[in-house]
Amino acid sequence: MPIVVVNIKEGRTLEHKRNMVAKVTEALCETLEVPRTAVRIIINEMANDNFAIAGTLICDNPDAKIKKKD
Repeated sequence: MPIVVVNIKEGRTLEHKRNMVAKVTEALCETLEVPRTAVRIIINEMANDNFAIAGTLICDNPDAKIKKKD
């Protein structure tokens, strides 16, 4: 049974997460030859005050926040 942990910054929509888990599940089923029912995915969302890049919290750096596609 494959178990995948995905760490992402907060801000993705429910639809983004649905699409991601569907595609990750598909990839695991194809490559590991397991049934969909065997796949487990854990999504950990990090708040912008719990994630830093180059020594600066994301909440303190507006340029580093998730940019939505137009």
